[in-house]
Amino acid sequence: MLADLLHPARITTSLRASDRDGVLRALANLFTAADPKLDGQGVYDALLKREMLASTGVGHGVALPHGRVGGLAAPQAAIAIHPSGVPFRAVDGQPVRIFVGILGPEDEPGAHLQTLAQVSKALRDADVRERLLTAKDADQVLTICGAAPKAAS
Repeated sequence: MLADLLHPARITTSLRASDRDGVLRALANLFTAADPKLDGQGVYDALLKREMLASTGVGHGVALPHGRVGGLAAPQAAIAIHPSGVPFRAVDGQPVRIFVGILGPEDEPGAHLQTLAQVSKALRDADVRERLLTAKDADQVLTICGAAPKAAS
């Protein structure tokens, strides 16, 4: 479940980047906000290295920038939603509004690929994408991604 990979500090519903580099830097910042042991430049470099091979813009307004880094015990995800979209060389040529960054442990390529497949499958659902685009905050994103609702206090 996508929610299991997330942390509220790794979610923004108001991404302000205007290009690919800005998006990748914003995702790296989200990852390091939740885990200060991660090296922000190393995360950015891992995401950029993969992006240089081919765009991770999968279409329908979604991109899945990803990479593997040392020091992770398990895969992690970050979500950044842009209000109007960013040119990202997506396969359908459309601007991307939903960015799901995925980091996997450097020494576990199989787990990384499995995580990518699960996230990609979840985002094929048009209803999920639409709900993410209207989410107001991290709690709403977590609920949409499958987190159990918080108990009322």
